[in-house]
Amino acid sequence: MALISNPQSQIDKSHIARLTESYGGAWGINHTRRLLHLVDLIGQDQAYDEEIVWLAAHLHDWGAYPHWAQEGIDHAVRSTQVAETFLADLGYPPDRTRRVLECIATHHSGDPHRSLEAVLLSDADVLDFLGVVGVLRDVSKNARDLRKACTIVRGRREKLPSMLCLERSRELAVPRLQQMDVLLARFEEDSFGCF
Repeated sequence: MALISNPQSQIDKSHIARLTESYGGAWGINHTRRLLHLVDLIGQDQAYDEEIVWLAAHLHDWGAYPHWAQEGIDHAVRSTQVAETFLADLGYPPDRTRRVLECIATHHSGDPHRSLEAVLLSDADVLDFLGVVGVLRDVSKNARDLRKACTIVRGRREKLPSMLCLERSRELAVPRLQQMDVLLARFEEDSFGCF
């Protein structure tokens, strides 16, 4: 299905992608790329504004990166603040900025009563934390404490599927959840419960 886009847009996507990589490193830009691939899969039969999702995907975690993070402020809140200023400085239209900000502010929400763009981004974000990528992410962040890593992975495996809003997202989650279950079971078996 054709995507809705903003033909008058003058945003420099390559500049924004470079900033996302600069602030978030390889993880940040690759997470963003995976999100956009997942949105393509989830939204393949939906009419949504591609530019809104593209911008939100690139900006949604800026508030978590060291350059912008502020202690005690949730990264979704901080990312919304940073994105609002950034888009205003670009001269991005205020009505479109509001739509990008909704996506960013609610990207950890399982509420289906949001714009399609916001739902697509949050469902993609959930899916990216499931499956092999999700397991390896948490293991790499907690490499010296594998018990903690497994506890985090199990928590995500239990909580995140209920946050998916779209049927297509739930379908895509099934093999990812199975992969997590196999990896966790195999890890427990191979470590004899001593990790």
